[in-house]
Amino acid sequence: MNNARFPISLHILTLMARESGTLLSSDYIAGSININPVLVRKEISNLRNHGLIESKEGKNGGATLAKPAASILLSDIYHAVQQASLLGNSRNQPNPACSVGKQINAHLNSLYEDIEGALLRKLANITLADFSGRFE
Repeated sequence: MNNARFPISLHILTLMARESGTLLSSDYIAGSININPVLVRKEISNLRNHGLIESKEGKNGGATLAKPAASILLSDIYHAVQQASLLGNSRNQPNPACSVGKQINAHLNSLYEDIEGALLRKLANITLADFSGRFE
């Protein structure tokens, strides 16, 4: 992937799935991921906005899953954090007089759609419960 949001979000949600119903603090989660709690809070906010978690602020606050792990697909998480195409986007404008340049972006876009579709089909077959069950 072109960023770390998916693995960070999946880590957060896996912790929550394994601690079923327990409010987890951003400090606790950040300690597991080994990142700054501010980054965790940013992802928690995004995941809350996408209906994947609930959170409570304050001294005894924290976050937990908004629904059972068995009803959260990894594709749901991917959609919640996706910012751009999986393989990136071409920012240049190729030469329209070139036989490759005038067609490259259309062919790349088609290729990217096929690849992302394959990824999403795979992720849509794995629940958060399936994934979190891999940990002992």
